[in-house]
Amino acid sequence: MKRICSIYKSPRKSEMYLYVLKADGLERVPAGLLPAFGTPIHAFDLVLSPERKLAREDIEQVLNNLETQGYHLQMPPLEDEYIEHLPEELLRRNDPV
Repeated sequence: MKRICSIYKSPRKSEMYLYVLKADGLERVPAGLLPAFGTPIHAFDLVLSPERKLAREDIEQVLNNLETQGYHLQMPPLEDEYIEHLPEELLRRNDPV
């Protein structure tokens, strides 16, 4: 099943994204979520299907959340994940001398 999705970024938290069905817009997002998320900023639209790979999210979970609850919230990576992806030379710069 292919779904057209709109993706919004949070103005309050870097790398936090909200996925919604484009046809529904933000109408199915719980009112209590938006104050914590901030005023959603439209980032882009995307066609999602089970065959599509997403960089940080499980496509099946995203599609399931869109169908069952009307949205999917992508949380920012944990700080440990940031460190794992830093180039070795940056990690060495921070080593005590």
